[in-house]
Amino acid sequence: MSTGTGTFKGGVHPYDGKDLSKDLPTLTVMPKGDLVFPMAQQHLGAPSRPVVAVGDKVLMGQRIGEASGFISAHICSSVSGTVKAIEPRLTPSSAMVESIVIENDGQYTPAPGVGEKRDYTKMSKEEIRAAVKDAGVVGMGGAGFPTHVKITPKDDNAIDFIIANCAECEPYLTSDYRMMLEEPDRLIGGLNVIVSLFPNAKGVIAVEDNKPDAIKLLQEKVKDEPKIEVQVLQTKYPQGSERQLIYACTGRKINSSMLPADAGCIVDNCDTVIAIYRAVCESTPLMRRVVTVTGDAVNKPRNVIVKTGTLYSELLEYVDGFKCQPEKVISGGPMMGQAQTSLDVPVTKISSALLCMEKDPVSQYESTHCIRCGRCVAACPSRLVPQKLYECSTRGDIDTFAKLNGMECFECGACTYVCPAKLRLTQAFKQSRRAVQDARRKAQAAAQAAKAEAEAKAKADVKKEGGEKA
Repeated sequence: MSTGTGTFKGGVHPYDGKDLSKDLPTLTVMPKGDLVFPMAQQHLGAPSRPVVAVGDKVLMGQRIGEASGFISAHICSSVSGTVKAIEPRLTPSSAMVESIVIENDGQYTPAPGVGEKRDYTKMSKEEIRAAVKDAGVVGMGGAGFPTHVKITPKDDNAIDFIIANCAECEPYLTSDYRMMLEEPDRLIGGLNVIVSLFPNAKGVIAVEDNKPDAIKLLQEKVKDEPKIEVQVLQTKYPQGSERQLIYACTGRKINSSMLPADAGCIVDNCDTVIAIYRAVCESTPLMRRVVTVTGDAVNKPRNVIVKTGTLYSELLEYVDGFKCQPEKVISGGPMMGQAQTSLDVPVTKISSALLCMEKDPVSQYESTHCIRCGRCVAACPSRLVPQKLYECSTRGDIDTFAKLNGMECFECGACTYVCPAKLRLTQAFKQSRRAVQDARRKAQAAAQAAKAEAEAKAKADVKKEGGEKA
């Protein structure tokens, strides 16, 4: 059994906006235009490498992008059709990324083997992990970490808990909630697949207590599952953050220098677990996302099941468009999402929501001076002092920023949310963290270059000394 408290210190309770979309069943939609598959920005690590050329015919589920490193992931086409172009395209992260553009033939002809049923209990660990890798499954909670790497730790015996992250604490998002209600058997089946890889592990389905119907359904479903339990969590943001979730479920602590596996845990998002089931038991690559299209600027908010590569602009048709022109559109939730300048960007593996706001709440306020109220300290789930980190950030003092444990910040936005002075704390920390990472990379590269130079000099000296002796 897990031994967590169901919560963590700090956090905030923003308006969750979930009532806008949570009660409607998901709607499966089909793309109408060309589909765009970025080779980067869909997963952490090295970009994928195109393995098709312009003019090639492709099938649904066929691999079109090959993982190019240990931390990387394959990309599969979600439709059948013709490769129209391989060129830079805009992504939800606002970056121009090499992308494969496919003209959909509307036939959705599957590649050989796609959809075939498999019994995971008759598969070896290596076969299960290979199936997850071949399917291109990544963390769908937003991080995009390649899942086949995550479920391959150094020591299988050291893993005690497999946590299905069903907290969905980000405001407005309800896609995981709908999947808990609509695909509970795939969720539980996927968790069983992962648990089967680790001899000492128990499965935990972690759900916030604002989803009582999902909790009741899942508890009923797992009552005869000896290795799976449902852990009810207190509703609080950012409950679904990996560090906070592990502590809430198990009482174990990790920091930025550790992996969950170091604490005997593996954490996968709700839809990631379902994707694992599809990959292993149904031979189906990751080629669909459940996207919450919501916000007060949308006529009929709801969740849609959409093929990856579909443009965001197409999704608006299924919510009857805008009721008014939004001041702000976000890919993801309001706390950690990315503001959009265009809707001509594709749904990727890590797309979770399209949030359309009638008013931009950030633009309504001017920042003032810090009044040292301490609210940011109370809200910070990493137990940092945002006020001090902000002072370092504004003067560009990244050394002190790092000494004050600024790298433990994971940019959840809780401090910015509670700040009465409306300081752009999270934005400042994001810039400082990047500066620290850049400085560390440069220092590491310089150290490696110096080491290589010293080794070359030593070899030259040995060779010279040998020549003189001869």
